[in-house]
Amino acid sequence: MYLIANGKVITRDDAMPYIENGGVVVEGTKIIELGETAALKAKYPDAEFIDAKGNVIMPAFINVHSHIYSALARGLSIKGYNPTNFYEILDGMWWAIDRNLDLEGTRYSAYTTFIDSIKTGCTTLFDHHASFCEIPGSLFTIEEVAKELGVRACLCYEVSDRDGEEKCDLAIRENGDFIRHCAREKNPMISAMFGGHALFTISDRTFEKMVKENNGMTGFHIHVSEGMNDVYDTAYNYGTRSVNRLLNNGILGPKTMLGHCIHVNPAEMDIIRETGTMVCNNPESNMGNAVGCAPVLQMIKKGITVGLGTDSYTFDMLESLKVALIIQRHNACMPNVAWCEVTDMLFKNNRKIAAKYFDAPLGILKPGAAADVIVMDYKCFTPFSDANIDGHPRSQSGHMPSETRYACPAAAHEGSPAHRHRRGGHERPHHGSFKEALEQAERLKENNTYGGVNHERKNDSHTL
Repeated sequence: MYLIANGKVITRDDAMPYIENGGVVVEGTKIIELGETAALKAKYPDAEFIDAKGNVIMPAFINVHSHIYSALARGLSIKGYNPTNFYEILDGMWWAIDRNLDLEGTRYSAYTTFIDSIKTGCTTLFDHHASFCEIPGSLFTIEEVAKELGVRACLCYEVSDRDGEEKCDLAIRENGDFIRHCAREKNPMISAMFGGHALFTISDRTFEKMVKENNGMTGFHIHVSEGMNDVYDTAYNYGTRSVNRLLNNGILGPKTMLGHCIHVNPAEMDIIRETGTMVCNNPESNMGNAVGCAPVLQMIKKGITVGLGTDSYTFDMLESLKVALIIQRHNACMPNVAWCEVTDMLFKNNRKIAAKYFDAPLGILKPGAAADVIVMDYKCFTPFSDANIDGHPRSQSGHMPSETRYACPAAAHEGSPAHRHRRGGHERPHHGSFKEALEQAERLKENNTYGGVNHERKNDSHTL
């Protein structure tokens, strides 16, 4: 049992939104009580006390769109790479990376992504993976790392026709095998979706195969209208709009999530809403790829559940929150919009999306919720409470630092399968403790090396 207390508690629970000097009592994987620090210490004298030292105690973050395969691109310099559009970014960099990513690379990409996420207070990720060099076992490898580090992960594999039918069929099978595995295992920390890259790399025949393999087991996770090439391809080759094509192929539904949706029109938004389909916005990635600004305000106004992801452009959800606000204001040319919408995306809608795939309540501190608790290193110099909490991370003059001093994902407690786990009937040793993995990542960071390779900056304009 743990008592995390002596901090400013932001619960995201309307029944008790804020405790000035309070704490959270955790037993096993669940929160059992919240209250004032003194009262909890008196009631639970034997609990292991974790002193928040006046910092902010709050629910851990949820990231609804990430790409583990991109983790080791940092510092990478590609000869001749000088993209002028989104397709050239994909073909020249990301597809080149995933075509060389084997299972070992996938494993260490997962370590890097999950560790960086934990350090910024994120303990739940919806990942959309691609490693066309070695497909079979990819999601199972990521699952092993997730279990070891004690994070929640909803995983899928990126189906695409871009590397031929054989690779495409292997990707479809990887999704199906992992979905069935999750259904059998019923691990509360691991879930599955059925992944697809984007409409311009998926034929109707492949969609048919995906729907047949999925057989209604779960929802789909796919990029939609991220770039205009997606819109042009669907219009030219299929005579319709992107969302209409997804509808025609049986992809939409209450458990399906569409990534980006930058170039969707009002009629497409209506289809998304009527089918109960979810959307994830990734503002920093969209800006970096120069593909445009998603019509988030319009989608939310129509009643669509829009969550906030990072696309692995960053792992910092508060950074994404701040960027989501300013890009919507910049795009609208209005400084008084998006204040409530972007906060709801991160703190309400991400919770709604997670609830589709995880049984325990996430993104909230209340009795019975998952013990995903973080302590943020933040000393406030102005009034701070539930009345103005959202103004602190989004302040124009500064923001809440995203350095997490303590993270308590639910599976990180004693008795979790983090130390040894089974797959295929064989007991496998763990690949080092979280502490060891974190120390290794820090050493690599300090030395500017990953995988034994020194990545020197050669041309700033071409270095990622």
